[in-house]
Amino acid sequence: MAKDLLILDDDNALRRTLARAMDQRGFIVTQAASVKEAREHISLHAPNYAVLDLKLEDGNGLEIVALLRQVRPECRIIILTGFGNIATAVAAVKAGALDYLPKPANPDAIEQALLQREGNLPEPPEDPMSADRVRWEHIQRVFEQCDRNVSETARRLKMHRRTLQRILAKHAPRS
Repeated sequence: MAKDLLILDDDNALRRTLARAMDQRGFIVTQAASVKEAREHISLHAPNYAVLDLKLEDGNGLEIVALLRQVRPECRIIILTGFGNIATAVAAVKAGALDYLPKPANPDAIEQALLQREGNLPEPPEDPMSADRVRWEHIQRVFEQCDRNVSETARRLKMHRRTLQRILAKHAPRS
């Protein structure tokens, strides 16, 4: 499979740095700074690999995941984001992405994720999320799914509303 790679990110410095790093690893890189630009590149030539930012000024990287799955089902797609949480990771994988990596991602980790073969388990993370962080992420996901309604979220999580308010007022636990 040709190692043609689309990198979609609206952060110019990060996109250029990642493009250089992936070029050094043997990928033929095309860069896009917007969903519109990515669509144009894909209409000319759908890549075999893609690294997509999740949140962009003119849309969402998941739109491009869906487009790539239509035009090139075997495309290997990685989502990068600075807004990582479990809910968006699940949405990315359900849409067809292979993996979901937080920014700033190491180019070696990106290459490993792109070239990972089906059925092989990836290496365990060096610094996995703590149980407190997983709990916090779950609460945040349910809170967002309830349209940020504290009472409804508390009811669904079977916890007291004031307890939930205290949890929501705190910052996320580290790792």
